[in-house]
Amino acid sequence: MVEEEADESLYWKSLIVEVGLLSLEKVSNLMLENTEILAMTVASIKSLRNKSKI
Repeated sequence: MVEEEADESLYWKSLIVEVGLLSLEKVSNLMLENTEILAMTVASIKSLRNKSKI
């Protein structure tokens, strides 16, 4: 669920920039943070899946 929400949040931020509501400069730090959260979440999911196979 966290992965889906983080991914959707990133999508909406990208859309906000694409339609011109905010500039990329204003949203870029949030997008970077969002990408980092998504990467950590995916890494945690993969780690848990690998541990459950043991």
